[in-house]
Amino acid sequence: MYQAHALGLLRLAVIMLGERQAAEDVVQDAFFGLFRRWGALNDPERALAYVRSSVFNGCRTVLRKRARNRGFMLADPDAESAEARAVLGEEHREVLAALRRLPDRQREAVALRYCLDMPVGDVARAMGVTEGTVKSATSRGIAAITRTLKGAS
Repeated sequence: MYQAHALGLLRLAVIMLGERQAAEDVVQDAFFGLFRRWGALNDPERALAYVRSSVFNGCRTVLRKRARNRGFMLADPDAESAEARAVLGEEHREVLAALRRLPDRQREAVALRYCLDMPVGDVARAMGVTEGTVKSATSRGIAAITRTLKGAS
């Protein structure tokens, strides 16, 4: 399961957090949590959903901590690393920057729906909202990204 899904979950976490190291920590914690609870899982088929939710909630926790500690930080956690700049193409960086500027709910919905290719129902369950809210948030998020990218060109 790790080999099949870790990279996609890492992409989600990097998109949400903007930093690879924190994203790796969140994904590792999610898989460790799954390992610890494996015997208690009622339905092993739901393991992937558990890990996705754990990554998603772990990212939310990191973002909340950053917001609380923003005044005490010396470095900008949203600053792109040299490694990320070297790996990503310019267009990809522009899309990620536009995605990171979205309000939390829109960013989360777009990342889960399109980066992890999750069905609307699964996104709704992961976010704890209705399917209509997911559809609205993704539509608004994509529209905002499109406007941002058109304005940049």
